[in-house]
Amino acid sequence: MTDAKRSSAKADEARAPRAQSTPQSTPDAAPEMRTAASEGPISRGRLKLVDAVGGLNGADRSIQADLAMVLRVGLGAVFLIGGLAKLSRLWSPAAAEGIVTQYMGPSGYVNQLFTEWLFSGPLGAVLTPWLFLSALSAFELVAGAMLIAGLLIRPLALIWSLLLWSFVVSLPVVTTPGVSPDLKTYLSPALMVQIRDVTLSGLFVVLYHLGAGARSVDATQLGQPTALGRNWDDLGLLLRWSLALTFLIGGFFHGFHKVPTFATPALLLAAIGLGLLLGWRVRAFAAAGALTLLVFMASKLVGASGVLGYFNSVKREIGLLGGLAILALAGGGRHFLAVDALIARLKGHETQSNEAPGA
Repeated sequence: MTDAKRSSAKADEARAPRAQSTPQSTPDAAPEMRTAASEGPISRGRLKLVDAVGGLNGADRSIQADLAMVLRVGLGAVFLIGGLAKLSRLWSPAAAEGIVTQYMGPSGYVNQLFTEWLFSGPLGAVLTPWLFLSALSAFELVAGAMLIAGLLIRPLALIWSLLLWSFVVSLPVVTTPGVSPDLKTYLSPALMVQIRDVTLSGLFVVLYHLGAGARSVDATQLGQPTALGRNWDDLGLLLRWSLALTFLIGGFFHGFHKVPTFATPALLLAAIGLGLLLGWRVRAFAAAGALTLLVFMASKLVGASGVLGYFNSVKREIGLLGGLAILALAGGGRHFLAVDALIARLKGHETQSNEAPGA
């Protein structure tokens, strides 16, 4: 019996280190286990849905590659359509003068400061309004085609994330109280009029960090990764806040001059914007935002001046739809979920109050 007890004790001692090693590895593995557990079933190919408050696994590059593809095609369509629409008019003798006046006149998109800098300074010796618009439109067309094909995605994303802000600072506006300009111009702050471009700039920053995406020339021909595997919590936050801006401005400044409202009631726009901002039911509010844009785009079919004219009138909405589609599929990450944090705190106080009498 004594020998048997000694053998049993030695066996217990041999097993003890292995038993102790299990809890030590649990904390490090927990985040990955929780992320994997939060992912739902596969919806299409490799695109997996996640729970409402969770986010994508930042290390899952196959998912991010698909998201990057959706985003780059949507953004590419904005500039492919815009460049083609402008060039078709600029290269038409009958329409060239009209589009130059439309863009460079008092109700156009270039203020006096940039007009003088472009055409009265040293650049003015070689640059004319027609040549400037033609060069910019050609760049838009080529860049849009490259984005859709997936060529040089990160450099283009970086360029456009900055260049879109030039459309904000160059817009001619009159916002002085009591001043009513004789010539038609913009009467709201440029940031509000061009809020969709600000949102698109944020989407380009997200694309820059996601990578070239699936089925891209960068990946198939140039050896670039389809996705960089960045933390989705960070990118999801930037994506939903960028999109929230457009809906918040449209909702809270509804009816002001040239503020985009998508022919939608202010309350609905504000609700979508707040939902995205606060991180509450992000996928549901993103789907609502996408549906709002689709209804608006359908309404623009009435009275559209041809196929190209129609798509040019809704090109920015196409880019926004790409971002909203990603949020609807993937969620907006787990950063700054204000409503969820508030609910959890209230539930915690309720639990403590219920346990207090028994204590």
